[in-house]
Amino acid sequence: MERIWDKFLTDQDKAVMRAAGYGARGGYGRRPALLVIDVTYGFTGDRPEPILDSIKRWSSSCGAASWDAIPVIQRLIAAFRAKRLPVIYTAHGYRPDNWDAGGWQWKNTRMDEEGGSNQPEGYDFNGIVAELAPAPQDILIVKQKPSAFYGTNLAAYLNLLGADSVVVVGTTTSGCVRATVLDAFSNNIRSTVIEDGCFDRCEASHAINLFDMDAKYADVVSASDVHGYLASLPDNLFPHMPSGRPVQG
Repeated sequence: MERIWDKFLTDQDKAVMRAAGYGARGGYGRRPALLVIDVTYGFTGDRPEPILDSIKRWSSSCGAASWDAIPVIQRLIAAFRAKRLPVIYTAHGYRPDNWDAGGWQWKNTRMDEEGGSNQPEGYDFNGIVAELAPAPQDILIVKQKPSAFYGTNLAAYLNLLGADSVVVVGTTTSGCVRATVLDAFSNNIRSTVIEDGCFDRCEASHAINLFDMDAKYADVVSASDVHGYLASLPDNLFPHMPSGRPVQG
């Protein structure tokens, strides 16, 4: 089966990976959580449009590719909720003066535009797109670095839930998705990355990072494959899910 990354690899690249034994299937876990990485207006823009148009107003936008992935992510979120499986979102969050953006400012000349005058009124740069709005029982992780694990409670929440694996969607494939998958791997948590549920600014970065994750750190599959896996799982695997209801004092 042809993969999205094949056109970027030489024959030698393919031969080396086969000879070295990479690309084995890690398999799904028994108790998965869905990680929706940074699908916020800063990365999607406020509407589907070519990336060079969107990026004029939204400095981090991935353009139309993000809006191709959003319906795929919508259906996965609905499938996880229907099975009462955890759905965990991430979004960036910084001080109003952007002081705590730290290293991001070293590599991006437009970092100070986040939440600035370029964006249309009524949209939050770090706000999750309305099409994927979290439900009350879902979990939101606010982060400042690429990995959803770094400096956050994500590992502790997965432990509290009893999750043994993650299914990962979102953006960018080469940045926050990859960093999250590598940290999951480092914590011996199985990862499945959804090829058509991730997106990036650059076609080559998207494809090659999917290739590299599939070779060494995760299984990269289509959303349809995951829907089949979810259908095989029993309901109510997570008896200690958040209720989403306010505690009565």
